[in-house]
Amino acid sequence: MPPAASAQTGGATYEPEPPPQAEQAPRGKAVLSRDGLRAVAPADAPRRVKRAIAYANRIVGKPYRYGGGHKANFRDSAYDCSGTISFALRGARLLRSPLDSSSFMSWGRSGRGRWITVYTNPGHAYVVIAGLRLDTSGSGGKGPRWRPEKRSSRGFHARHWAGL
Repeated sequence: MPPAASAQTGGATYEPEPPPQAEQAPRGKAVLSRDGLRAVAPADAPRRVKRAIAYANRIVGKPYRYGGGHKANFRDSAYDCSGTISFALRGARLLRSPLDSSSFMSWGRSGRGRWITVYTNPGHAYVVIAGLRLDTSGSGGKGPRWRPEKRSSRGFHARHWAGL
């Protein structure tokens, strides 16, 4: 029930603003944060998927560099396409060492996954995690970025981790 107006408020009623809510993604789909830079994992995603998104968010906005992200500890000042994917999948504990785009062609299992799909060919790779694309190419600059726009998978091999 709204509070009653009083002479002290000049006849106006005061309705407090609702508390800010954390950004939430719909079931099964990641969404971009309000700033458009980071992904928000869906609450129903498996822990590995949430970890992959959290790790990818750490490197979003870093510059692109061919060979970047391929150090043994995955950490670098810049990332290429496969280094970006490797970093995210390391967060999900699905990789022990970085892979290049050609090596991703035999990673996991063939076909699309429910939560994580790596699209790869000998020259480029990108990953779709909970419906949102992580890529180093596309509009909005080079380097690791979440891309809301779809990309053709023509010429790419789809790979996934069993159960994801």
